[in-house]
Amino acid sequence: MPIKSRICELFGIEHPIFLAGMGGAANPKLAAAVSNAGGLGVLGAAACTPSQMRRWIRETRELTDKPFAVDTLLPMSVRGGGNLKLEDGENPADLVPGYQAMAKEFMNEHGLKMIEHDRRPTEIESVGLFTKEFFEEQMEVVIEEKVPVYAAGLGNPAAWADRLRANGTKIMAVVGAVRHTVKVSSAGVDAIVAQGHDAGGHNSPVGTMALIPQVVDAAKGTPVLGAGGIVDGRGIAAALMLGAEGAWIGSAFLASEEANIHAHQKQAIVDATEEGTVISRSITGKPARIIRSAWTDFWEHSEHDPLPMPFQSAVAGSVLVSADADQRQDINPGFAGQGIGMIKSVRPAAEIMAELVEGMEKTLTDSKKWFS
Repeated sequence: MPIKSRICELFGIEHPIFLAGMGGAANPKLAAAVSNAGGLGVLGAAACTPSQMRRWIRETRELTDKPFAVDTLLPMSVRGGGNLKLEDGENPADLVPGYQAMAKEFMNEHGLKMIEHDRRPTEIESVGLFTKEFFEEQMEVVIEEKVPVYAAGLGNPAAWADRLRANGTKIMAVVGAVRHTVKVSSAGVDAIVAQGHDAGGHNSPVGTMALIPQVVDAAKGTPVLGAGGIVDGRGIAAALMLGAEGAWIGSAFLASEEANIHAHQKQAIVDATEEGTVISRSITGKPARIIRSAWTDFWEHSEHDPLPMPFQSAVAGSVLVSADADQRQDINPGFAGQGIGMIKSVRPAAEIMAELVEGMEKTLTDSKKWFS
């Protein structure tokens, strides 16, 4: 029983299932696999340098002739360009060296060695990747490459909307509150992702089941995708019943063979239960759902709060790179949503897609029993 949805017609896809634009993890192989299976593959390009993003876009085009999307972040707290201050008036940039020293102590305690890795140019080394200039350079690549779909994983794409539309690019935005829905709706986005508290990575303080219908109402006709804790066909069907017209799915595809994360992180997802995640600012500086680790525990019990984005990434970066080199699941198991307790193995993305579609169609067919 094929599902009829405006989403499918709008984006030129067979099934109303989108790969969540998970930074780094949703690479060309995974995005292309999802698109080739009838969904919409989304490149998680949040941390890609402009040159790497361009390579990813071109590689994806070589792997699929189907539509796909590029997802980046546009956080207003960074893009505003003002001098970000903490509550006590301190400049977080001044605190980075001290926090990096704390991170080095953590590494020593846990037997991690510093790993040398490529860095961005000097002007942003002290605060990591996420700067106003970085985001703007990324958007220039999105526009120059005329991608089929652009998704703002965080923030409002209004400033680029006219140039994107001139290229024929469809525009999406991920929101976590009704007020965000109103803002992106005014920019004329083609679809909105309502991502609830259940989701991995950056998410909303509002639970998925409560958020979706409220975003649908506020969107006033703009198609909505449900997101957050959806890892099987039953979850997609539930999102449709709440008024969404499709689903934005992350964690289920993290446990795919194509996902660009480490083997120890895939195993962490398989091993975890529904209680295995926490909300932490310890990696990006913004609240994000992460599988609990020694690093998240360190910050939970610290007398210091993590620094705001973009400064915390300069603190966490060396720890995470070193942990990955040693395959330390206990230190960097990665981002994931609360549905991971249902994930039992690592499989090809096409197999995951097929199971999602089958489960969605079966659940919707079975729902007729309530009217018999």
